[in-house]
Amino acid sequence: MGQPESVLILGGSGQAGAGTAAFLRRWHPALPLTIAGRDIDRAQRVADELGAATAVTVDLGRNDLGLPAGHGYSAVVAALWDDRLHGLRYAQDHAVPYLSISSGLVEIAPEVIASAQRASASPVLVASHFCAGAVVLSVLHSAREFDRIDAVRIGAVLDEQDIGGPAGTADLERWSTATSAGLVRRDGVFAWVTGPDAQADVSGANGTVLPGRSIAVLDVPSLALATGAPNVRFDFAVGESTGRHRGGPASFEVRIDLEGVGPEGAPLSTSRYLVHPAGQRPLTALSIALGVERLLGLRGKAAPPGIHTPESLLDPAYAVERMVETGATFVGAPGGS
Repeated sequence: MGQPESVLILGGSGQAGAGTAAFLRRWHPALPLTIAGRDIDRAQRVADELGAATAVTVDLGRNDLGLPAGHGYSAVVAALWDDRLHGLRYAQDHAVPYLSISSGLVEIAPEVIASAQRASASPVLVASHFCAGAVVLSVLHSAREFDRIDAVRIGAVLDEQDIGGPAGTADLERWSTATSAGLVRRDGVFAWVTGPDAQADVSGANGTVLPGRSIAVLDVPSLALATGAPNVRFDFAVGESTGRHRGGPASFEVRIDLEGVGPEGAPLSTSRYLVHPAGQRPLTALSIALGVERLLGLRGKAAPPGIHTPESLLDPAYAVERMVETGATFVGAPGGS
């Protein structure tokens, strides 16, 4: 295939956007990248550090994003909340792939409807999962040991110093305003939980227990439908991570508990932690970069038009391999295997 045009990264000078660009540059040195932001000086600094990249200013309030007419891009990545969906419309108008990470389960309807109405225009990767799909892909990789999955339980610890930049903080505030209820799958039924039913203890990798709660996150339906598990729950806590507790930087840790039946028909359960010593940012950026790579056909076939999720496009084994390359580890949890 020929060299694609530049990948337009909206919010490219933010933590997720800049990290995504860095991974894409490392994997595909000749891939043109365009770092788009409101502050041209900041965007230019990121572009200069990357090399073979340009910087532009964008206006998300305009249908054309304030970009000059006639300039083509190979994909549009919304590494921030595309609140008016102008980034999506721009991608559809130019028939190029689009990826988003900030819509969240409780506000995804406009994005899904807009994508469905013009399903033949562009491939749209809805990646507003925890860490843009890293946890889902990690779970599916572990699930390969099972013949049948009966229950999936996730417990994620996010260090209060690792929430992200202004965009990440705004996302969390917006989602918490939209609903305080959590979404679970219980005995095959998707249900909202509130009050005591939503509360849960979340164990960090060092054994510290933090008060948490079930959250409404896309990981729940993605994992339920991908594994067929009738029981799925995702609990979330904010507090001091293991890394910071030990005097280092904030770390990222997610406990993955699976129950079901093994290949020989015997009951099987596993409990592991996905840990990254540098926090959630590398895994989020990595997951976005993996999505871009797949959308463009830089690894495997280019994604067809329509709505996609991380688990529908990405190979969990390859994703986990890339996670480990960045410094992520998978360690057994107490009582697990």
